[in-house]
Amino acid sequence: MTAPRIFFYVQHLLGIGHIARASRIANALVKDGFDVTVVTGGLPVPGFPGDGVKTVALPAVVASNAGFSGLADADGRPAGEEFLNARRDLLLEAFHAARPDVVIIEAFPFGRRQMRFELLPLLAAIDTAEPRPKLLSSVRDILQENRKAGRDAETAALVRAHFDAVLVHGDPGFIRLEDTFPLTAEIADRLRYTGLVAAPPAPEPSETFDIIASAGGGAVGAALIGAAKEAAALLPADLRWLLIAGPNLPEADFAALSQDVAPNVTLVRFRKDFPSLLLGAKVSISQAGYNTVGDLLRSQCRAILIPFVAGGETEQTVRAERLLALDLADILPETGLTSGHVKEAVEKALAAPGRGAVSLDLDGAEKTAGIIRSMLTGN
Repeated sequence: MTAPRIFFYVQHLLGIGHIARASRIANALVKDGFDVTVVTGGLPVPGFPGDGVKTVALPAVVASNAGFSGLADADGRPAGEEFLNARRDLLLEAFHAARPDVVIIEAFPFGRRQMRFELLPLLAAIDTAEPRPKLLSSVRDILQENRKAGRDAETAALVRAHFDAVLVHGDPGFIRLEDTFPLTAEIADRLRYTGLVAAPPAPEPSETFDIIASAGGGAVGAALIGAAKEAAALLPADLRWLLIAGPNLPEADFAALSQDVAPNVTLVRFRKDFPSLLLGAKVSISQAGYNTVGDLLRSQCRAILIPFVAGGETEQTVRAERLLALDLADILPETGLTSGHVKEAVEKALAAPGRGAVSLDLDGAEKTAGIIRSMLTGN
């Protein structure tokens, strides 16, 4: 028998969280025997998608501002109609060439409204394909709140009209979709909870640091890393710090951070072994993105979370507050963050007792593969 074919669309606009989560799912699907094509629409990210995954890279678009209100090309120019039409055509060509059994669209229709210029034509192509592939939405456990009037109804209508299932990548014991999507009852029959898509348990670290400050993709992390660097100078010099600025931090910001780095501080853009390093660290300072939190939950590291709130973002704050309630993290505000705030939080974390094991389901990538296989076989 030929392997079932998966066509997986993922568009990251600012950070790397969406492509990282989608890549973990794609890798699990490959290991489960699926033939997987991942269509990416953002800037390239080293290491994603992983080995064994076919890729189609559309001409990249990014968010033109932190509020995600516009699209720009890879050079920062506004993405015009001709550019977007060409992208749409390439996506449709890739879909017809792949002839998939299953199409997965990451985030849409719960997010990525900016991509309707190509995703609505893709839905139409799926609906008229012979045989029609199953269509799944792949969505994280916490949605952005404060959506405009009518958006939730529009989302629910699209799900009911086009999607066979919604893969919710979360543990319902931690948070349920209805906590951030009021019309969940209208699509309840489509929901499939997969567990959190965390990286597999990491090997022991190749080196150890006491405190790791990380900014995810780095596009908006300069203040966090800067405050951590200054806090290191206020704390004992025998503490080893690792500052991971992120691959997307603007070069000028990275150059500024590289000035006058103390001997006990290591500054890098990216560490592929970040999950391993957390196993050996005492304290982590980071935003509260989905993937970073998954890595933290795999470790015993004390977490200080600084949720991203620019442009009215609420998702990271909701996640951080749930973790605080479970005594799995402390929180610092992004607005007005100072080195003094970071110093005090690190001192508190270093004095805190070790954290116990986490009971949340972290095997969402593998369970996603199992759910899709059961949908295809009817079992």
